[in-house]
Amino acid sequence: MRHSILREITGPLSAMILVALLVAATTANFLAWGNLSNLILQVSIVAILAIGSTIVIFTGGIDLSPGSMIALMTVVFASAVKLWGVPFPVAIVMTLAIGIGLGALNGLMAAYLRIPSFIVTLAGLSMFRGLAFMFNNGSPVFQASPLLEPLFYGRLAGVPLPLFYLAALYALAFCFLRWTALGRSIYAVGGNPNAARLSGIDVRRIQLVAFTLAGLTAAIGAILMAARLNSGSPNYGVGLELSAIAAAVIGGASLAGGRGNILNTVIGAMTIVIVQNGLNLNAVPTSAQNVITGAIILLAVGIDMWRAEIGRLATLILPVRSSRSVP
Repeated sequence: MRHSILREITGPLSAMILVALLVAATTANFLAWGNLSNLILQVSIVAILAIGSTIVIFTGGIDLSPGSMIALMTVVFASAVKLWGVPFPVAIVMTLAIGIGLGALNGLMAAYLRIPSFIVTLAGLSMFRGLAFMFNNGSPVFQASPLLEPLFYGRLAGVPLPLFYLAALYALAFCFLRWTALGRSIYAVGGNPNAARLSGIDVRRIQLVAFTLAGLTAAIGAILMAARLNSGSPNYGVGLELSAIAAAVIGGASLAGGRGNILNTVIGAMTIVIVQNGLNLNAVPTSAQNVITGAIILLAVGIDMWRAEIGRLATLILPVRSSRSVP
């Protein structure tokens, strides 16, 4: 199994190292400790959000709403702590529950009402951000709590706390997908939903679980975002859904579903954040950064489709060769 995992991560890891070398060659500040430390903190939110997006992609769905979920939940979380007097631990549990609820809402509409996940989450992208602007008449909630910042900027044995969150969540996601029946069912549903249904898997329940987990990771991302800026704002999280999807696709997750490795998602997240960091260091305008990010997603999807086509042709050719070799 160790060789299998190494083989699966070799491609995305090599691409990430190549990108890092290119960025380091174009700017002198990339390898500065301050920049690398900032890079670690930046990647944590994107990578955590990408866990949920990747699980949804494994089922053959897509989630376009986590960025807007983050905006809504940072506002609710900051309002609860500062304006409503909700105890800090209760506010955290409440935010996690809201994330699970929003994810389950997406899942119910996609799985049980059979509305395409693209449409459901596109509507969620608009609705959740609209709800965020309805709080406090769209005004941000600043200086929410002195307890927030240590959650993001704290260190344990000199290591930033977000790295521990990241490692723990990816370890849980890896074990869940690889060693539990529910996790294996997620791959089965994405690979062939009809075959999964015939083998006794409740396809709708699996899709509901995937979107619910995506809502949970969005809630964790929202708490970290609020902790990073000690505030909540309806303007937070813009474009994060694309970064999360890009991390999954660059990491090798197939948009057709059923194929990929969650460990590669964190490598994909690091790659996309390194690219964005390099563009910032080189003073590339935001509009051009969006174009480049879109081009990277397009390239990754193109490579995925090319690999799928090669695999399909191989399954057609190999049986013919095998039959000819039989005397």
